Amino acid sequence: MKKIILILILLNIFTFSSKAKIVYIDINFILNSSEVGKNLNNYIESIKNQNSSKYEQIESELIKKEKTLIAQQNILDKDQFQKKLKILTSEVQKYRSDRKVAVEELNNIKIDKTKEILSALNPIITKYVEVNSISIVIPKKNIVVGRKNLDITNQIIKLLNDNITKLKF
Repeated sequence: MKKIILILILLNIFTFSSKAKIVYIDINFILNSSEVGKNLNNYIESIKNQNSSKYEQIESELIKKEKTLIAQQNILDKDQFQKKLKILTSEVQKYRSDRKVAVEELNNIKIDKTKEILSALNPIITKYVEVNSISIVIPKKNIVVGRKNLDITNQIIKLLNDNITKLKF
């Protein structure tokens, strides 16, 4: 009986010493709340607003042209009407393609700059893990329930803010 108790005690000691320190981190929160993330979001928002106002103005001009053409439909002969309709159609297609290109460019900027932030963030997390003897860092999106003291997001945000605050655009 004493041998069984001794074996159980030894097993408990070995399992306590071999427990891995696991923490989690919210990458999306870091990308939105850090200084560099806020800087990126403000830049993206300003470009989005510029594009929006530019394309709203073009769209309103196209709508005016369309209304004018419809009003002239009975006055113009068919050939003139078809020529003006073709011109308007090509302007609308150009507007749509330009707008699509602008949205794609904005998305590419966001993706590239996010990758840049993540590449700056990776060594910070690696150093933090080494200094604090952490075994595993898991993304918060994969966590169902976890204790708040295992969340290292705020510490990483502070370290990121100390290392990088702005991106070059």
